[in-house]
Amino acid sequence: MAVLFDWNHQGAVLGAEPHLNLPTITYLSMCPPAQPNRLVADIDKFISYIYLFIVRQLLLGNEAIAYGALSAGVAVATGYPGTPSSEVIETLLEYRDRIVEWTTNEKVAVEIAYGAALSGARALAAMKHVGLNVAADPLHSAAYTGVEGALLIVVADDPAMWSSQNEQDTRWYGVQAYVPVLEPSDPQDAFQLAKEGFSLSESFGHPVLLRSVTRVSHVRAPVVVEPPAPPKFGRFQKRVDKHVLVPAIARTRKVDLLKKWESLADVSLRYTKVDGEGDLVVIASGVGYAYAAEALERYNVRARLIKIGMSVPISKRILDMVPQGEAVVVEEGDPVLEIQLRSLGLRTKGKLDGFFPRHGELTLRSVIEGISKAFNLGVKLPSAPRPPLEPPSRPAYLCPGCPHMGTFYALRIAAAGAKIVWSGDIGCYSLGVNLGEQDVLTHMGSSLGLGMGIAQADREKLVVATIGDSTFYHAALPQLVDLKTKRVPLLLVVMDNEYTAMTGGQPSPSRDAPAEIFAQALGIKYFVVDPADVKTSVEKIREAVSLAKSGEPAVVVSRRPCILEALRVARRAGFSPPRYVVDADKCKSCGICYNLLKCYAISKQPDGKAWIDPSLCNGCSMCAQVCPYNAIKPQEPGKVNRWLELWSQA
Repeated sequence: MAVLFDWNHQGAVLGAEPHLNLPTITYLSMCPPAQPNRLVADIDKFISYIYLFIVRQLLLGNEAIAYGALSAGVAVATGYPGTPSSEVIETLLEYRDRIVEWTTNEKVAVEIAYGAALSGARALAAMKHVGLNVAADPLHSAAYTGVEGALLIVVADDPAMWSSQNEQDTRWYGVQAYVPVLEPSDPQDAFQLAKEGFSLSESFGHPVLLRSVTRVSHVRAPVVVEPPAPPKFGRFQKRVDKHVLVPAIARTRKVDLLKKWESLADVSLRYTKVDGEGDLVVIASGVGYAYAAEALERYNVRARLIKIGMSVPISKRILDMVPQGEAVVVEEGDPVLEIQLRSLGLRTKGKLDGFFPRHGELTLRSVIEGISKAFNLGVKLPSAPRPPLEPPSRPAYLCPGCPHMGTFYALRIAAAGAKIVWSGDIGCYSLGVNLGEQDVLTHMGSSLGLGMGIAQADREKLVVATIGDSTFYHAALPQLVDLKTKRVPLLLVVMDNEYTAMTGGQPSPSRDAPAEIFAQALGIKYFVVDPADVKTSVEKIREAVSLAKSGEPAVVVSRRPCILEALRVARRAGFSPPRYVVDADKCKSCGICYNLLKCYAISKQPDGKAWIDPSLCNGCSMCAQVCPYNAIKPQEPGKVNRWLELWSQA
């Protein structure tokens, strides 16, 4: 038995009623069928489809957000990869019947989604918390103009900074830009609020922020999802009185915005849930709600627990739910919710008075201790048990065979003797800090921007700015213009591994628009090197160093694909890279391979000789090239050239 599906979202079981309304399987497909108007699928596949979208799935919070957007009919989805947000777009990329794409930075992502929403489409932009800084300009403008369709901006915060440079709380942007903030507490909540966020945005003609955090985005839980809805595109209608923010129009839009903000505050009660009864009251949002619910249940505390699903703005009517006029406030991040509640006249016990920590993530322990202190419960938690042995420290390091390892080595050799300031950036190459080749690193684009400031303030130093290909396009192109026009004596090294590797190997623009064409267009002298060819790289980088020392800017583009992507290509091709071994008789214990090249597949033996771990070696050959005693050789020499070629094409 087969099921006939129509690409225009109609389906019928063959031999049954022709008008039987069935969800279309085409949204499950990776791409449209060869005959785009018809698709025949086995009934087993149809049953799998029903199972996929009716039965609970074990999903990451980010995947749940993506499914929520699909069920809301998202038509355009954009984003810039960044942990812990990347899986939202990664999941949506599987659906080829709508526009889903990575962009060069978060500002571009929001602008594309914003433009689609102005045209009446349902659109989404996704990023991590610091990415919203880059997109702040269009975010504020979107609140003034409003949207004709729906605009949901998904932002994943990173409390405790597991993979970020700060802990900023996205909800502040909601307060500042007059944009409502939905805050899920778990993956199921994330699915529901993502779906409802589109309806909220469309009904008010206003952008909406969905704020997740690491413990929602990267937690797996059973989630009941719904089938994807057809993507809702739109048609742009000219509305000069709304969409052209010259001062005269912007002034009237601000007045309208404030009126809308009052209405949105009242709507926030739709996302408020009350559990339990009692004189004691706990108000919680996001993952703080999950911790608070568990803490109250564990210690049988009779209290009213109020869950806040929209944490910005807050309705004055929330006070009616707190008859005693006092509540404990549990929230992840800054005391954004607590400050709003205090401004309404509520007495609170939360982060402002030290009941909960204002740094790092909430934990069940910290929430139990905070609630116990606030309610005088006298709970004494035992100290966490200590392990019988302390695990050895494991610093983050570049993957064995990473092309950045060769670039850093060549830079160190080529610039030997110079007084160097290493100006770094966000990406895999930030791990150069373990090589002693990162002196300052603060944000996307900091390498070139801060580097130019240092170079102009301290003329005695040679500034070497290291930046990855994805970050180069994200943040460095305007700075490159200043590098040329101001003639700053600086060496810019674009470490191009052709992927946004640290966040999962997303595509980089460098394949279509190589970094050197921008240097060439601006008239900056540039050099292109292959870090897997160590000797040639050192020679060319020496030329670049000399040019920078002479008072001129210089650019080096060090290009070879990410080793992890190359290994994936090799596995698919059934090819295993060659492994390298150390001839102990030839090794003189000089340490160049494990101290200077610093490949983490190579370790120092008690006698000082090098040993290569065969389970970690990825066959890059760099160690063999830098060994002055010819003590490192491939076990399978016949594979070397084939592997280097396969790697270069990954």
